Amino acid sequence: MKCPNCGAEMADETLYCEHCGEDIHIVPDFDPELEQDMERTISGMLEDIDEQGERKEPEEPEEQVPSGRRKFWKLCAVCVAILAVAVAACILFIYHYNSFEWQVERGQEYVERQRYDKAIGCYSRALELDENNIELKFSLAEVYFLKNNKIEYEYLLREIARDPNASGEQLERAYGKLIAIYSAREDYQTINDLLLASENENLISTYQKYLARQPEFSIKPGYYTTIQPLKLSASGSGKIYYTLDGSEPSAESTPYTAPIILEDGDYIVKALFINDNGIVSETISGEFHVEIDEIPAPEVNLFSGDYNFPMDIEVLSDTEEVYYTTDGSTPTYSSQVYSGPIPLPLGRSDFKFAKIENGITGNVTERSYQLTMNTDFTPQQAESSIMEYAMSIGKVYDADGHFDESGDRYQYQYQYVRNINRIDDFYVLSEIYCGADGSLTKTGNDFAVNAYTGAMFKLQRDRYDRLSLTEIVIEYPIADDSEDDDSEDEE
Repeated sequence: MKCPNCGAEMADETLYCEHCGEDIHIVPDFDPELEQDMERTISGMLEDIDEQGERKEPEEPEEQVPSGRRKFWKLCAVCVAILAVAVAACILFIYHYNSFEWQVERGQEYVERQRYDKAIGCYSRALELDENNIELKFSLAEVYFLKNNKIEYEYLLREIARDPNASGEQLERAYGKLIAIYSAREDYQTINDLLLASENENLISTYQKYLARQPEFSIKPGYYTTIQPLKLSASGSGKIYYTLDGSEPSAESTPYTAPIILEDGDYIVKALFINDNGIVSETISGEFHVEIDEIPAPEVNLFSGDYNFPMDIEVLSDTEEVYYTTDGSTPTYSSQVYSGPIPLPLGRSDFKFAKIENGITGNVTERSYQLTMNTDFTPQQAESSIMEYAMSIGKVYDADGHFDESGDRYQYQYQYVRNINRIDDFYVLSEIYCGADGSLTKTGNDFAVNAYTGAMFKLQRDRYDRLSLTEIVIEYPIADDSEDDDSEDEE
């Protein structure tokens, strides 16, 4: 058969043209059984007319009627009878043709008798009478399935899936059958597209394994003045692939494993998700412009140079989020945080200061110092002096700082040199508890040793957070000389 719209060749009993999509209205063939009934009815009526005509003829007519006239009237009677039967048949046909129930019943009968083309004709006419009858669409789809017409079967199921009047149960049936079709073909991409187009969360949840949803950005595309860590996420099991230059991503693109750091520049980020079944999601795209504002270098009070007396290094500008190093490396978040004046270290030191905001390291301030003290008393001697004091009061019993047999000990460690309260320059030492397991803990006891005289002091802070010095004097036991004097007298 040919399409009445475009003229393309089509398979018989097709409801829709595969070329132009035009609906094909099939008018069911006239029921042969009905035709036979009509023939029997007409034949019976003709016989009745003949019999009646014979009975009505007078045995002895008063006047002879010409035989030609009798034949004429007999023919007229037959024609009238045929016309009546035809009218009745037409009325019956029209009634059946426009009866939804009759078409459905006849269609069911044809299905039982495996006369599928006849069943399709009846069900198609019934759908013309009630185009919103979804259950009838299921019945018609099943007939196409029995005929092995997969195209029409799939088309009707898709039509049900798109029907806004379909109930939840009907949708689940339609989608279940469609997914079975595509799953058998291993056409998982079509299943994904079908489910996403449905926007039905119940169906999406039921068939989650067939889905590959579009990835999501952690930040919105747009303009930024700081470095941005861009995170990509997607539901389900699979991998995300992305590009930064606007090219279309694929399984050959860069796999996403960690946040993408968007530094100064322009980016067109595109990403897709491929689940474990190989289903590819739609691509997400976003444009990002990052123009980083310059972060000024911290202002430091002490210039590079040689010094022979203690000084404090201070950051004079905004001190918030300022980090520094003393080994010449660029500061990072893992470097020391500037929290206040830093005593200038003895010997050679190299400082770098930088402000870090939102992961961006600003301009760096570099300083190099050489501090040489004009004294022969060293920090090592100061450590020994405090250890000697601890032994004198019985806190430890040897020069290594042991106080029992556990292996734990005390250590007195030089921290820095500084001028205290404008009195003099002192080496500042802290008491360290050294566990046998190698752990080190400051006890909170600090000491100050005069860098020139070696005088020892306890270093404390008063309630106003001011430093105070309490002198320490080692009192050595006095030797008893009385026995020596007695021996001399005896001599």
